[in-house]
Amino acid sequence: MTTLQVRDLPEDVYSQLNYLAKKEHRSLAQETVVLLKEGIEAKLGKRNRRKKLLEDFEGLKINGARVRDQVALIREDRER
Repeated sequence: MTTLQVRDLPEDVYSQLNYLAKKEHRSLAQETVVLLKEGIEAKLGKRNRRKKLLEDFEGLKINGARVRDQVALIREDRER
């Protein structure tokens, strides 16, 4: 397993991390790993949701007509 060293960690962040570790009956290192995993999953989850919304938008139809890409619409308008 890899090691991560954090420098200049604010005291309040350290205190909160220490509090959560004690509350969850984990070591400081274990709690840090858990929180990092949760944060990364949340951030990637948001990105995946945005990607899905954009994919859904591509197939969207209004009154039977397919909605066109916004970038293409802007380019077409500029060319006029």
